[in-house]
Amino acid sequence: MLRRKVVFIFILIFVPIFSGSLSAQDLSGIQLHGFVTQGFMFSTHNNYLTMQTSSGSLQWTDGAFSISDSINDNLRVGVQVHMFQLGQLGGPNLHVDWASGDYRLNDYFGFRAGKVKTVMGLFNDSQDIDALFLWTLLPQGSYPIDNEGFFLSHIGGEVYGYLPLGKRAGRLRYDGYAGYSYLPLDEGYIKQIEDAGLIFTNAPTGKTYGGDLRWETPLKGLLVGYSPMVLGLNGSAPGGNLNVPTFYMSASYAQFTRGKFYLATEYDKAPYSEFLTIGQQQMFIPQDMHDWYLMASYRLTKRLQVGSYYSYSVNAALDTSQPANYSKDFVLSERYDFNSYFYAKIEDHFLHGTGQGYYQSTNPNGLATNSNILTAKIGFSF
Repeated sequence: MLRRKVVFIFILIFVPIFSGSLSAQDLSGIQLHGFVTQGFMFSTHNNYLTMQTSSGSLQWTDGAFSISDSINDNLRVGVQVHMFQLGQLGGPNLHVDWASGDYRLNDYFGFRAGKVKTVMGLFNDSQDIDALFLWTLLPQGSYPIDNEGFFLSHIGGEVYGYLPLGKRAGRLRYDGYAGYSYLPLDEGYIKQIEDAGLIFTNAPTGKTYGGDLRWETPLKGLLVGYSPMVLGLNGSAPGGNLNVPTFYMSASYAQFTRGKFYLATEYDKAPYSEFLTIGQQQMFIPQDMHDWYLMASYRLTKRLQVGSYYSYSVNAALDTSQPANYSKDFVLSERYDFNSYFYAKIEDHFLHGTGQGYYQSTNPNGLATNSNILTAKIGFSF
């Protein structure tokens, strides 16, 4: 129901403007983009991301289409729809990833409203564009693919712009936003709650606000930044409810690009408490998540790129010596671009710990501490 409301609001506000613009100008301002990917996963132990990966799984399909139009020199409107299947997550329903109007007064100030992408860390607002990345999977502690829709965007408004600091000091990019988020009913967090015995028919929602400040330093290719966010969630279901009191999370990051070489790191922190009620049973689930990664890549040729990253995620609120409370992932990756539209990726994950990406319903006999996971993906984008 909430998704339908979002689509309806967008159509009500922007389609008349969009239609008027088509009759008043040529089509030169319209941009069409899209992608489709097909992935494969095989794991030596455990089943990953709700797929039967221990037997090899092709149940990993993703696709999106976006259209945007310049109404005038300052105003642009657009929308992206998305469909995915990730094991037991996703399905045939279309999601609205984002749908917004963007008014840019000048380099110093702009404003967006609608369903707006959430700027958080290096990749949160771009994680839906697979063609941008070498990796089949971004570090899962920071960018969990099974909850991509929850983190990707929020419904509300955003201000943004650049602040020049002079030739010797670089410039600052700022973003500030406020609105509310919701847990998609076909993604990972809801699936985990369903595995515990509570079935939601309406998405839990909560207010959110935050921002991002990134410094393009005088050293060419070096960027550093910080993203704060305040978030809370509440939801009711037949037989129970979910409450996540308002909490503060943050991401600190840096990246360096020079020629064919790329280096990036990020540290995320999210301390929160989850209160889950199922019938007469009340559960308190403490979380103090610390996630970081270090990644590097190198373009060997125009078509071939290789790279590696190490990521670490731990719930410091619980016993950090237990595999269920941490995840360590060492990754080797390779990407080949056949042309401007088609590409292929292959990636090895050497996972230690079971704190990320595993579900009880697809691992009823328990989990091995270690698992090697091979991932592969082919993609088409335009």
